[in-house]
Amino acid sequence: MARMDKAEKAQKKALKKANKEPGRFKQMWQVFQMTRKHDSSVVWYMALSLVGGLVLGLALALWLSSGNVFGTVMWIIAGFFAGILGAMIILGRRAERAAYSQIEGQPGAVGAIFRSSLPRGWRGEEMPVHVNPRTQDAVYRAVGRGGVALVAEGPQSRTKRLLDDERRKVARILPNVPITTFYVGPDEDSVPLHRLPKTLRKVKKNLTKPEVLAVSNRLSSLGNSLPIPKGVDPFKVRPQRAR
Repeated sequence: MARMDKAEKAQKKALKKANKEPGRFKQMWQVFQMTRKHDSSVVWYMALSLVGGLVLGLALALWLSSGNVFGTVMWIIAGFFAGILGAMIILGRRAERAAYSQIEGQPGAVGAIFRSSLPRGWRGEEMPVHVNPRTQDAVYRAVGRGGVALVAEGPQSRTKRLLDDERRKVARILPNVPITTFYVGPDEDSVPLHRLPKTLRKVKKNLTKPEVLAVSNRLSSLGNSLPIPKGVDPFKVRPQRAR
């Protein structure tokens, strides 16, 4: 009986260890590995940030604490941590870009952006408001201080009609609200997936916060044309394990 209890405890312990989430440093290492796989230049940018921080710290030490050993050491340490901070910021931005590059071109990629990366002040649904069930081309809608943004996912030759139909429908209900359209797809003049949040952030502000809420509530009555599976979450993409 005692042996069975020990075996059961050992099994539970092993199961708990297997299901345990990786630590922060392990997660950072996984993110770094995934990013380096898709963007090898990230190593050089991070190294440049670290070296730049050290050089800056040393320069400030020689300028502000010349002859003061304690002050010199503190400035160098501060420069080192500044370099690490810069490297982490670079890694975060490059990791986001690498993650989105893995889902770019897939149905629902714009929905993933809408779910996790919409700029502050914008609200939108990860489900499209208009979709072609045959090609999976879709139109997504967001509302913000810039008015209504319609984003077509797919080649312009196939999505232009979808986008124009949605634009007319919104304009009929909200005739005085600015409508901005974007294309995310393989065309040269389309917006790259990873730059969509930045592009929305640049839209000129025309509405107040109460007006944004009113427009959002008004558009919610339109509903969606046809639901499709939810978009891929790029932040849940894990790097492949080395064999």
